[in-house]
Amino acid sequence: MLIKEFMISDVISVKEDTTLKALLKLLVSHKIGGVPVVNEDNVLVGVISDGDVIRYLKPNSRTIFDMFAVVMVNEQEKLTDKLQYALTKPVSSMMKTKDIKTLRPNHDIDDALRMFSHYRFKKIPVIDSAKKVVGVVSRGDLLRHITNELIQG
Repeated sequence: MLIKEFMISDVISVKEDTTLKALLKLLVSHKIGGVPVVNEDNVLVGVISDGDVIRYLKPNSRTIFDMFAVVMVNEQEKLTDKLQYALTKPVSSMMKTKDIKTLRPNHDIDDALRMFSHYRFKKIPVIDSAKKVVGVVSRGDLLRHITNELIQG
């Protein structure tokens, strides 16, 4: 069974300059946990998940600097304070760009199973030979396919 037989080909993605506010609206309205980040040519340049956003929004802790008898205290930041400036930030400032794992349409279902079990991703982008995003596979898609086609089929 090949990835192209059950991948989602109507991919929801964002551009690098998409703001955090626009990303959050997209994730909530579509009830999804992450999206590929593409350039103007639909080439994969990164991925961003709800976990990346949560880590980015985590308020900074209280920090104390001792610079030879001059003590500076950086008070703990609150979520509302961080949101004030974070909502206009582009996703490029928080997306993952290194070690992005992808699948190809002609990869086998076993490749997807190995990747999901080894890396514990929720979604994996599917790209063509030009690195353009042509689909996405989620853990749920994989389990639905296994159930509908292989168990009940």
